[in-house]
Amino acid sequence: MRIAFIGQKGIPCTWGGVEDFVEQVSTRLVRRKHQVYVYCRPYYTQIQGDYQGVQLLKLPSLKTKYGDALSHTLFSSLHSIFRQYDIIHYQALGPASLSFIPRLLGRTKVVATLHSLDWKRDKWSPLAKKIFRLAEKPAVHFPHQVTTVSGGLKEYLEKKFGKEIERIFTGISPPVKREPDRISQFGLRSGKYLLFLGRLVPEKGCHFLCEAFKELNSDLKLFIAGEGQFASNYVTSLKKYASARIIFGGWADQELKEELFSNCLAFLLPSEVEGFPHTILEAFSYGKPVLASDIPENKEALGPFQLTFRSADIKDLAQALQNLLKSEPSPNGLPKMRKEYVQKNFSWDKTVDDLERIYYSLLSRN
Repeated sequence: MRIAFIGQKGIPCTWGGVEDFVEQVSTRLVRRKHQVYVYCRPYYTQIQGDYQGVQLLKLPSLKTKYGDALSHTLFSSLHSIFRQYDIIHYQALGPASLSFIPRLLGRTKVVATLHSLDWKRDKWSPLAKKIFRLAEKPAVHFPHQVTTVSGGLKEYLEKKFGKEIERIFTGISPPVKREPDRISQFGLRSGKYLLFLGRLVPEKGCHFLCEAFKELNSDLKLFIAGEGQFASNYVTSLKKYASARIIFGGWADQELKEELFSNCLAFLLPSEVEGFPHTILEAFSYGKPVLASDIPENKEALGPFQLTFRSADIKDLAQALQNLLKSEPSPNGLPKMRKEYVQKNFSWDKTVDDLERIYYSLLSRN
């Protein structure tokens, strides 16, 4: 099959759950002898040619908060109708709303994976949120098949639009354990810090975490790994919390990320909006406990390990942090159980199996 991916920033993934999804799926499809093409934004994908056999197609975008994804998806969609792909696979709600272009102007089968409800994100203006709500209908209506990474999102879309949606589990790569090395430059020691890793945007709730952590009576440090995109004012306000105990480390490459997960005491996710939080699974793969806000998407990913606090409630988060420190570390078999939960339920190969099945099913139809 000739398969193209549209809507992501690009690969290889440096940040972003959508980008990680596309990288993991596309490279595995290549290993299964498919021809795979990923549309990339030049500022994100620096390499030329191909990546692990995936052909990288770079098209420009208007690199602004409101124009980046829309413009790149538009250019990619128009480009795609001349390429004779078998499958075009859109990523995310906004880009999928433009899936009518290949659907109406070509013969290609169109698939969309919706990762979250973007209108819930605080970074968007009221007008932008309204546009995202309006985008739901074309994003669900025009693709031949819609999938989601979240059970809650699947239920919401099916109830609202009456169209069958398929839930495709995301996978998790085997963890790479690393001894403490690079983290020492930040003054971190193994087992002596809590970790937040993600985009520094309001809906991730990092400001709640910083406020709650200030009240924590402990010698532990809080390490915040990540950068903001189109959210410079928020990042500036967030870094006012920087201190000897609250450390901002910026973007973490894969090696540093592995070292951070390997040596943290626990992982924290105080988000108000998520799709399906892959970082929870990453932390579990290292056996680490995860304290997360009680939004449905986080609770779905936590599975049997429901360690939560009331979303956006600083006081409840502070109490939950205190309780966490009383219970961790504890030799009660939980690290092994967390690892087994991920190994049993989340496999990228199974993700690709399910997508291949959808692709072939669509191509077999008239």
